[in-house]
Amino acid sequence: MKVVCCLGTRPEVIKLAPVIQEINSRSTLFKGVVVSTGQHRQMLDQALSVFGLHTDIDLQLMEPNQTLAELTSRLILKLDSVFHKEAPDWVLAQGDTTSVMASALVCFYRKIRFGHVEAGLRTGDYENPFPEEMNRRIADLAASAYFAPTPNSAQALRKEGISNSKIHVTGNTVVDALKWIVKSGKCPDPYCGLGLPKNSELVLITAHRRESFGSQFREMCLALRELANLYTKVQFVYPVHLNPNVQQPVREILGGKSNFHLVEPFDYAELVGLMRSSRLILTDSGGIQEEAPTFGVPVLVMRKTTERPEGVEAGAVQLVGTDRVRIVRAAQALLSKPFLPWKGKNPYGDGKAAERIVRVLEKSGN
Repeated sequence: MKVVCCLGTRPEVIKLAPVIQEINSRSTLFKGVVVSTGQHRQMLDQALSVFGLHTDIDLQLMEPNQTLAELTSRLILKLDSVFHKEAPDWVLAQGDTTSVMASALVCFYRKIRFGHVEAGLRTGDYENPFPEEMNRRIADLAASAYFAPTPNSAQALRKEGISNSKIHVTGNTVVDALKWIVKSGKCPDPYCGLGLPKNSELVLITAHRRESFGSQFREMCLALRELANLYTKVQFVYPVHLNPNVQQPVREILGGKSNFHLVEPFDYAELVGLMRSSRLILTDSGGIQEEAPTFGVPVLVMRKTTERPEGVEAGAVQLVGTDRVRIVRAAQALLSKPFLPWKGKNPYGDGKAAERIVRVLEKSGN
């Protein structure tokens, strides 16, 4: 059975890596083909190397300042050519990027079975996250199998009229990836790697979402600057996304502060090492909301909405929006008292999602 796995961003690599590894481990049953759209060129190669993976086909689609419409049109044309040539039994894609939407559409046009990994996440607001909320809904209209990470996401699919026989609650593959990285022993000591005082408290920041660009992103940066001024002994570490819409305000507002470290994007093992050493994470990332509960590190989500309500419901995550005052107050409430790790069970998975996904493919036949 030929299975094409499409990916283009670092989060997609991280979340599909366990699935690709599982497919490769069953070479008598499957032939896996990895197609890269190349949206996060440098970070994508970095993530693949951590998992010992490589791409079989690289579409090299990224161009400076291309619009979403331009990217979508180029993706559809290139993927259509690849799927025609490869004639896969299944195509898998993860999440909610433009690559995922385009993969699903081309599969629909060519009557190829499409498996949506991390299906059913919803905010109900097409503007937040943008354009991801629309992307994932379109992908779910075209899917043949829905690999829902949680019972909540499975229920969202049922409410939209998806047949229960096509929905498979698997857990989130990011927990598989996290456990694999920790077990591999590849996570470096962030104190040594960054040259930080050994006993200092660490706060990790990641922020790059498109819907926040502009005034909201500047508000977030101003909040982070205020926190760095308030907690001068705390070391704030921000691996800055390569997008110019992120780089410019971050370096303007946060550059030059002695306890604020603006660094190049980490590889996944480095990020996991920093994550589990932090006492607080401020982020707009979806993946970190799912990963941090494994280590008991509290997370403040700098977004208006989240399609991952399980962490909020469990008490591991707080949704604080992009308002400067609200971000600062929420962070102060945690940083002004001794660190108490969250003690619950990660609501996003048990580390066996990839195995469950591949088992569904195996049962589907050719």
